[in-house]
Amino acid sequence: MFSVVCEIEPPTRPDLTRARHQIGVLAPVVDDFLIPDNHIGRATVSSIAVANEVHAMGRRSIACLNSRDRNLLGFQRDLLTAAAYGVDRFLFVAGDKPTAGDRAGGLTVRTMIEEARAVTERPEFAGVAPFGIGVTAGSRRRLVPWKREADFVFVQVGFSVEEFVRWREENPTDQPVYAGVMVLASAGMAHRLRASVPDIEIPDELVSRVAADRQAGVEAACAQVLALRESGACDGVHLVPVSRYRDVAVRLEQVL
Repeated sequence: MFSVVCEIEPPTRPDLTRARHQIGVLAPVVDDFLIPDNHIGRATVSSIAVANEVHAMGRRSIACLNSRDRNLLGFQRDLLTAAAYGVDRFLFVAGDKPTAGDRAGGLTVRTMIEEARAVTERPEFAGVAPFGIGVTAGSRRRLVPWKREADFVFVQVGFSVEEFVRWREENPTDQPVYAGVMVLASAGMAHRLRASVPDIEIPDELVSRVAADRQAGVEAACAQVLALRESGACDGVHLVPVSRYRDVAVRLEQVL
C-alpha cells in the first residue's frame, strides 16, 4: 500500500495549538505524521511529546530524533519516555548544523540504531515491543550497508520523479522506501534551499511558476506524489508541506 507520511512543523513555543491544527487538517488525507526534532538547529517541543498528541488524536506517528543534540544517557531517557507514551516508531538523523554551539557528542545514527535495538532486551523495558527504526538516504548516494539494518528508509527531498526511480534501481532493498517531496512555497525558498542543500536540484521552470503563482508549488508537489505512486518505485512519500498544509490538504483530497 502506498502511504503518505506528512511532516508537521513542531512548536517553537510551549503551545501545541498549531500542531494540533495541522494534524486535524491533514488527518483525512495522509496516513502517518512525521514530527521533526529541533529542525534547522532551533529548539522545539519534544518530537516524542508531539507524537503522543498525534496518537491522542487517533493517528499514527513517527518521531524524529537527532544524534546532534544527545549523549547516550539523554537518548536512553528519550526511549524510556517514548515507551511510556506508546511512541514506537522513529526516524534517526544526524541533525542539521546548529545555529550556535557544538554537537552534544557521543552518538551517531548508527550507534542510536544499535542502542534502540538492544534496549528493549533490558529489564526496565520488559513488555515493550521492538521499536520501528527509520534512516535517511541521500538521493545521490548509495545506501550504505549499516543503514540496511533499519526498518524503513526516507530518501532525501527532490523534485524529479526520474531521479528517484533511478536511485531506487541502483539501491535494491526489501525495506520500505519513502521518497521526499517538498512544497516549494516561494522563489525565495528555492534560493535558500539551493544555497543550503547543494544536492537538491530545483528546476528553474518550477521556480518561475512559483514566483508567478503561489499555488504552483502545492500543485507541483501533489502531482509529484501521484507520479511517484504511479511509478511503483516506492512504498510512499515523505511529504513536507511547510506552511502550506491547508492548501495541500485541499489538493490531496481532490486527487488521491
